[in-house]
Amino acid sequence: MLKTYPTTIPLPKRLKLVSAVGRFNSTTTSTSSPDPTYSTQPGYRLYRRQQRPASTTITTTSSTMSASDTTLPPPSSSRATQTQAEKDSKSRGAGSAFFPLGYKEAAQQWACYPLFRLVLQLVREPFLSNTTFESQWSSVTARQAERNVLSFIPYLREATADNASTASQLSDLANADPFGHRVWRQNMVPLSGKDRALNEFSIERVGEQADDTLVMLHGYGAGLGFFYKNYEPLSRVPGWKLYSLDMLGMGNSARPPFKIHAKDQQGKIREAEAWFIDALEEWRRARKIERFTLMGHSLGGYLAVSYALKYPGRLNKLILASPAGIPEDPWAVNAAMPEPEESAYGNEFTQDQESIVNRETPEGGANTAFIQADSKDKKAVASSIKSNTNTNGKKDTAPPRRPIPGWISWLWDANVSPFSIVRMTGPLGPRFVSGWTSRRFNHLPPEEKEALHTYSYSLFRQKGSGEYVLPYLLAPGAFARSPVINRIQNVGRQIIAQSQPQTPEGTPAAPIREAGFPIVFLYGENDWMDVAGGYAAEEKIRKRVEQALLDKSRTEEERKRENGSAKVVVIRRAGHHLYIDNPDEFNEVVRKEMEETKAWGARMRREGLLPPMPVEK
Repeated sequence: MLKTYPTTIPLPKRLKLVSAVGRFNSTTTSTSSPDPTYSTQPGYRLYRRQQRPASTTITTTSSTMSASDTTLPPPSSSRATQTQAEKDSKSRGAGSAFFPLGYKEAAQQWACYPLFRLVLQLVREPFLSNTTFESQWSSVTARQAERNVLSFIPYLREATADNASTASQLSDLANADPFGHRVWRQNMVPLSGKDRALNEFSIERVGEQADDTLVMLHGYGAGLGFFYKNYEPLSRVPGWKLYSLDMLGMGNSARPPFKIHAKDQQGKIREAEAWFIDALEEWRRARKIERFTLMGHSLGGYLAVSYALKYPGRLNKLILASPAGIPEDPWAVNAAMPEPEESAYGNEFTQDQESIVNRETPEGGANTAFIQADSKDKKAVASSIKSNTNTNGKKDTAPPRRPIPGWISWLWDANVSPFSIVRMTGPLGPRFVSGWTSRRFNHLPPEEKEALHTYSYSLFRQKGSGEYVLPYLLAPGAFARSPVINRIQNVGRQIIAQSQPQTPEGTPAAPIREAGFPIVFLYGENDWMDVAGGYAAEEKIRKRVEQALLDKSRTEEERKRENGSAKVVVIRRAGHHLYIDNPDEFNEVVRKEMEETKAWGARMRREGLLPPMPVEK
């Protein structure tokens, strides 16, 4: 298997720096109005908060967040503005149907990053004597782009030293949080080894004891900023502390070189999974968290299952939001066979979210058709997940699959990640990224869409690291090399690394096993992840629960601690990124799961039945 790393390409000789500076300088003095969706002025993008009401206090140079920096326009009005912005952009001929960001705007965004700014400094005189031009070429770092997205979170304030000042207290009284005093913190948590650290975003309820913890993991190539619509609603539940992490080698976490030393396929899979979940376990120890609820989206859901299997006794609940790698595809698990030829993965880049979220027709998506089928049909599809046809001649219930082009399979197996292409395209990188962000976020207000585009590009252009895990865990089309469906029944049933005392006769007693915990599968009704995989996993988990209840070797205490269960929930008007497509319904479902977990923990503590803790190795 070939291995690639970030590649740089020289600019064509015809692209003279002097002429480029001249063109960009002329655009800053142009009287034409900027595109509100993809602004041609970096100053608008960097300091858009200055155009907000006076109550807004967040800037890229200040860490203080106002509680009133939260008001978003009504969905109907924001959508009308967005539609007009798109019409204006099209009327000016900017971009194209697939890549709406124009060449000039793309080069301008790319030029805001340190490499190009260094070149500009070398030719500073006389071309950069204009201070206005110089200020507009300020760098949008990945950190600043992340803070820009997080600035849309309502009510929450950053925990800073001046929070205790009189001015801050008056501000708190004027902008009271209706759900309690909540603050957020952001830290880079160092891990052992060289260049290993996790970017952490946490929320706590001031003055309350936190008995439960929720940890959130993003998907492939994403970052914790994508959960910005979930932090405030989920932190309303009393007694919880929230953590959101950028996985090692992704987001704004450290990006050490990604290397796999194993030679066989199973060894490569184990080593690739360990690269992420060992970092998560080391972070848990650093934060001294005994047990927690783990929620993962897409690849984060896949790795959450791997964590539960490798580190038993640490989870109270597992919430898998559109998890990757559930179903089994024989082409993906057998190294001797060719790679899969069809997949629904292409829908991630072609689905138009606005048509899903704001659709007027009530029929729903393919996953809705599946859950509306009778129980016999569900079991039939769940037992044959790969099938895209149905024997009764009814409407197909699985997400549509498309042929995988041979060149994509070749690039996938050669470990050429999509982000490598973004880096190689240089000044065209932002335009290339806009082909995804324009469809992925087109249901959002223009300002949020703009911030998410900049944030996405700031992550995609960074040094390659964790992204190179893709071909080791997933085959082309996002089929798992080690499918979760073959392992899910063992989640919550592992031996805890703590044995009971010896019996009076002196013989060792049987080790204590986990007594199961709830596993929740969440899908969007227009999800390109097939919900049939979730139903198949639910069926296997329920059979394992029945087996555990009928096990006569279990003690009475173990029976009382039995907590295994599984459920599948489909979020309406949502696709693969259900947490941002329909955040209200998604947050309501997750809050309910958090409240149930809190009630279960309180009952276990009251009855003295809390499971024993694993021994730290």
